[in-house]
Amino acid sequence: MIQVLGSAWPLLLGLFMLMVGNGLQGTLLGVRGALEGFSTLEMSVVMSAYFVGFLGGSRLAPEMIRRVGHVRVFAALGSAISAILILYPTLVSPWAWTLGRVIIGFCFAGVYVTAESWLNNSATNETRGQALSLYMIVQMGGIVTAQYLLLLGDAGGFVLFVIPSVLVSLAFAPILLSVSPTPAFATTKPLNLKRLVEASPLASVGMILLGGVFAAQFGMAAVYATRAGMTLAQISVFVSAIYIAGLLFQYPIGWLSDRYDRRLVIIGASLGGGVGALVGATLGGSSFGALLFAAAMMGGTSNPLYSLLIAYANDFLEPEDMAAASAGFIFINGLGAIAGPITVGYMMDLLGAPGYWGFVAVLMLAIAAYGLYRTVRRPHVSTVSETVPYAKVIASASPLAVELAQEVYIEAEAEEAAAVQDEAAAEPWPAPEGQGATREQSDAQSPR
Repeated sequence: MIQVLGSAWPLLLGLFMLMVGNGLQGTLLGVRGALEGFSTLEMSVVMSAYFVGFLGGSRLAPEMIRRVGHVRVFAALGSAISAILILYPTLVSPWAWTLGRVIIGFCFAGVYVTAESWLNNSATNETRGQALSLYMIVQMGGIVTAQYLLLLGDAGGFVLFVIPSVLVSLAFAPILLSVSPTPAFATTKPLNLKRLVEASPLASVGMILLGGVFAAQFGMAAVYATRAGMTLAQISVFVSAIYIAGLLFQYPIGWLSDRYDRRLVIIGASLGGGVGALVGATLGGSSFGALLFAAAMMGGTSNPLYSLLIAYANDFLEPEDMAAASAGFIFINGLGAIAGPITVGYMMDLLGAPGYWGFVAVLMLAIAAYGLYRTVRRPHVSTVSETVPYAKVIASASPLAVELAQEVYIEAEAEEAAAVQDEAAAEPWPAPEGQGATREQSDAQSPR
């Protein structure tokens, strides 16, 4: 990991500043919107707009980069982000903010795709998994840091909008001046969504439901916290708890998923998130500690679940399909993320602040219920040795980061296949009857 950090620190520093800027503007808008008297429904539309832009940018940015190159795309999108961030406090209108969030989402998706292609290019087969882990730490760290910058100024003024604009502008300096050469850019052909759903219904259904949970924690957490009457300092702690737990829980959940039936781990994590949300709904009104527990359970389970669902789907995909599946994962998750804030806003209007936790609880428990249904429908027959290793990636990642994770899976599959061939070549007698089934035979029997 030290080797990756030594060679890619300018890129990681730039990505860190980008995440601080993005994390700050998301939380800040939730607080400022309440100060301006925006309704919960209006803020939910504003927050949903980011995911519309992000999904569009994820699909269009690769073509933009192929046409005009990394540097021009980087500069154009970065300039647009800085301009929109400055305009937010000037154009105080739900519709202006909605348009701005669409543009911001589109631009951040393009910026992430561009920066992540450099990260992928700088990684070798031996260091790609370490690069992915560092990238995840940088993303989470940037979002957490952003929450405490809220305390540096007045949410009703201009300064807090200037800070992310400056950070985003400065982020391009270490990336453009220190990273070379500009990598060649090519993306894989997307895997047909029907094929992805057929490969693993649980991963596909889980992804769209998890998209709603992710939208609640990334887009609506500050809106909820403001409506629940938290102070600015409490909002900072509340939102940061979501992402700190998401970072800390990745490793134990990943460890479990590599050693036990992944469906059981998915069910367990989903139940944990659902129970945490129920605690927030029932006790959150009287205890800030209960809200922190609920936030930690939501973030600590939903973020690892994203990686876990990708790993579970890859257990039933051939290596040549894994990279192509990344765009499908992003698209399915994005659909849930777009609908998430609007649904949360409706539930908060209907039930008050606890409606936020009710929304999260319903989605997390639905994932667990569907996991149980799949377990009953198709009992587990494959062994842990037939699964691919867990690779960490978060839900805010662009298709390039997911493709990076998929390459880790592909390389692990290749290493495992080579080890099996070496072991078979060294075996002086035939394998006992009933052993040595091919992957295709195992996949035909394995639950989807």
